[in-house]
Amino acid sequence: MTQEDKKLSVGDVAPEFSLPDQNGNVRTLKEFSGKWLLIYFYPKDNTPGCTTEACEIRDIWTEFEKTGAAVVGISTDSVDSHKKFGEKHSLPFTLLSDSDKKVVEEYGVWAMKSFMGKSFFGTRRTSFLINPDGKIAKIYENVLPAIHAEEVLRDIKALL
Repeated sequence: MTQEDKKLSVGDVAPEFSLPDQNGNVRTLKEFSGKWLLIYFYPKDNTPGCTTEACEIRDIWTEFEKTGAAVVGISTDSVDSHKKFGEKHSLPFTLLSDSDKKVVEEYGVWAMKSFMGKSFFGTRRTSFLINPDGKIAKIYENVLPAIHAEEVLRDIKALL
């Protein structure tokens, strides 16, 4: 299944997930109910764009906390990879490992990509802002890592 097969829309109920975090603890969507949640899907730990995006969120983390919003990053990297990535960059939020690619497919972000003339399946950098009722309030496609955190924070504040 690819993004073309599965397309979520604003107003849809966010698909449930159950994934291990960077410490090996299983986390679910349900545990975030009642609060705003940014779920950001990213291609790979320790790559330039993904590191920029994570560090931008980290750098304004106290602002996210003031809104009561939670942040979860999801990629297909392993729990061990997430642990190293999170520690290396002092990330204060949860990273989830979707190594079997079920959640990236469910959210429609597993898609054909191309880089340097090669085509392959990978995670499309996409984020979903989930409202306290578990519905998708906003979808961010073609995310620009350097400005995404500020953009999401602005939207959360506007929606509160």
